[in-house]
Amino acid sequence: MTASPLVIWGGTGHARVIRDALDARHWRVVAVFDRREIPSPFEDVPLFVGTDGFARWIQTSPTSQTTAACVAIGGADGRSRLDTANFLHSQGLPLPTIVHRTGFVAATAIHGDGCQVLAQAAVCANARLGHSVIINTAASVDHDCVIGDGVHIAPGARVAGEVVIEECAFVGTGAVVLPRVRIGAGAIVGAGAVVTKDVPARVTVAGNPARPIRVGT
Repeated sequence: MTASPLVIWGGTGHARVIRDALDARHWRVVAVFDRREIPSPFEDVPLFVGTDGFARWIQTSPTSQTTAACVAIGGADGRSRLDTANFLHSQGLPLPTIVHRTGFVAATAIHGDGCQVLAQAAVCANARLGHSVIINTAASVDHDCVIGDGVHIAPGARVAGEVVIEECAFVGTGAVVLPRVRIGAGAIVGAGAVVTKDVPARVTVAGNPARPIRVGT
């Protein structure tokens, strides 16, 4: 079986994590894109800068196989992740969901395009993930959770059952979200926080129990 070509948008550390999660029997990385002129994260793969670089690459890329894409924009920048995914989709590149060989996705879980379930992460029964969601290393999303488009659950975070996390929110490394809590769109949960009650949209919380430390606009 010939591995299918795949490009990665985002040229920093998360790109390396993505490549490690790919099954090399099915995917081979042929190009990396970033908005900045930086070294490629891979010695064997060229990096192109911005949409101009993408246009140059796509003009010269082989057309015999459909090239897929993956967005390697981590952190709390869910909006950029979604915008980039939409751009790649508009250019005819499908965005497969990537599940690391040690990751777990329950048979009853549902996910949109472009999700990433990374090493030792778990998505449990009846969970629903939107598009371009990251469940990062050793993070877990328990039963019946609803996770919106562009959400990032950072390494080691624990999201208990029946939690709702709205579009582009971010749950930081090692944070814990207790059952039936709702986290609003664009909210940020700080590393190690314990969320015991709802978090409004675009509010940053931290601590145990988590309390607001900043309100966005």
